[in-house]
Amino acid sequence: MVQHALVMLLAGIGIPVLAALNARLGANIGGPAAAAVVLFAVAAAAAVATMLLTSPEALLRVPGQPPHLFAAGLLVAFYVLSITWIAPRFGVGNAVFFVLLGQLVSASAIDFLGLLGARPVPVSGLRVAGLVLMAAGLALTQLAPRG
Repeated sequence: MVQHALVMLLAGIGIPVLAALNARLGANIGGPAAAAVVLFAVAAAAAVATMLLTSPEALLRVPGQPPHLFAAGLLVAFYVLSITWIAPRFGVGNAVFFVLLGQLVSASAIDFLGLLGARPVPVSGLRVAGLVLMAAGLALTQLAPRG
């Protein structure tokens, strides 16, 4: 479990770094969509290499999967395109703040309703209080004076 938490912590650290790097690339080359294409090409190469090393046979099972599962690709494209375009105009911190707030709301709904095959997690007062505290903490980070 600790390993899972550490991997996800690193993934979380990577989100604003990804946003800042791709926003800068998009500004440097004059095209956020072009920067997203470059990002996806590098990501696809990394994913293919990982797949070839870990489970190349899994690709054979893709044709039998329900079509709605492929919407994840559209969601990641929306995220990358939107963060690449908006971060330079809105600030990486502001953009990631709203991404994190959206993740809190979405993850809570998915867990509570057991959507998309997730294990249902009941909503308790303590869980709601935690979510409110997390959202307030995120908001406080954006209200801090900027030097």
